[in-house]
Amino acid sequence: MKKNIFISGLFLILSLNLFAQVDDDSIRQVVLNNNIKDSLYIFGQWNETGGTETHLRYLGIIKTQNGNYKIMTSSWFWGLSKRATNRILVFDEKDKYIGNYYVGMTYDLPEKIENNQIVFFHSKSDKCDKEKITRLSFENGILEEFFLECKDGYGNFYSFDKE
Repeated sequence: MKKNIFISGLFLILSLNLFAQVDDDSIRQVVLNNNIKDSLYIFGQWNETGGTETHLRYLGIIKTQNGNYKIMTSSWFWGLSKRATNRILVFDEKDKYIGNYYVGMTYDLPEKIENNQIVFFHSKSDKCDKEKITRLSFENGILEEFFLECKDGYGNFYSFDKE
């Protein structure tokens, strides 16, 4: 009897995890197909009893010597405490997913593309220097790693994770 309850409970937990997140590829393609810069798209709905929510924002195109890359930010909200998994997504010119930078906090996501650079502000963080602006150039291709300074030389390194 205890074994049946354990197996049933395990099956329930696994099934919740399998069906919790919406199909990432299809919702990303919706945003890319719309091709509207700086618009926030929300898929799903998080609430205190469960559910998940994905926020996608298409920032635009970065032009490089090796081709052009489309940049999108992603925040997936999940769990009872509304945790977030945040990424900077990179696609090729044909909307094929190339990889991402996993960033720890929503305020570490870039705000826009300006002068062919990805621009980060720290205006949403009480801990970081609000005057600090970080600009990333992909002029020589996708950066394997970059440093995002928060305050007084402290910050985080983020690495590119290829698909």
